[in-house]
Amino acid sequence: MQIGCLSKVFSRPTLEAVLDAAAAHELECIQLNLESAGLEPMPDTIPAGLVARIGRAAAARRITIASVQGTFNMSHPEPVERRVGLVRLALIAEVAKDLGAPYVAICLGTRDRENMWRYHPENGSPEAWSDMVACLGEALEIAELAGVTLAFEPEVTNVVDSARQARRLLDEMRSPRLKVTMDGANLFHAGELSRMAAVLDESFALVGRDIVLAHAKDLSEDGEAGHEAAGHGLLDYDRYLSLLGAYGFAGPLLLHGLAESQVPGCVSFLRTKLARVATGSASATPS
Repeated sequence: MQIGCLSKVFSRPTLEAVLDAAAAHELECIQLNLESAGLEPMPDTIPAGLVARIGRAAAARRITIASVQGTFNMSHPEPVERRVGLVRLALIAEVAKDLGAPYVAICLGTRDRENMWRYHPENGSPEAWSDMVACLGEALEIAELAGVTLAFEPEVTNVVDSARQARRLLDEMRSPRLKVTMDGANLFHAGELSRMAAVLDESFALVGRDIVLAHAKDLSEDGEAGHEAAGHGLLDYDRYLSLLGAYGFAGPLLLHGLAESQVPGCVSFLRTKLARVATGSASATPS
């Protein structure tokens, strides 16, 4: 696994400075948010020459752009919001293609009108699922044209709130352009922390073979997405990383949900845990 981070972990005036910071921490890869290059995260236009500049800067620092962030609320109740998001996603997909980044990170979203990661009581409605699936279908057409893969994250506060729902979606869409971002800190509904091992095992049994990106952060309570830096919460990292390895994941392990000052400690924490997995002192067996 390659240890990296979301680019917005580093707040710098230029993209080159962001990459310098990542290189200084010996990170191998990033997920690029275009805000790090001075744009909106989902811009309406891309300045000429910017993508080539990003590619040169990353290559010079030997940092891989593992994925590009293309998140908008695919479950938004207003069709116009979903339509605008799709137009902008097409630009993001082209950026990813031109950078050689195989994945675009997406958000399947929620019925909340203001925050695509905030729970809404209508998330479980047939209408929410139908709107999300229709939007995702168009997004997958965009991905096919660009030759990239969309990576979505099952998250407890979203319409796709569990690995079981993620499996349902993968089976329904039946697209090789749709894969999973796994975040072990985002899987626990209220009351499930006491079942941590069972929840992790079941989640990987359902979608483990479809994981292409993994997040490294932590949680302090269940019923919502985790907000803690990796190793600063309750997630069983031995089991989480062992399951990633057991299901054949060898891709980007991306830190987020942390302050820049926490990066050195979190990188050291992950390296120690990954060494345990590699030596077999921490293990998990796929179902």
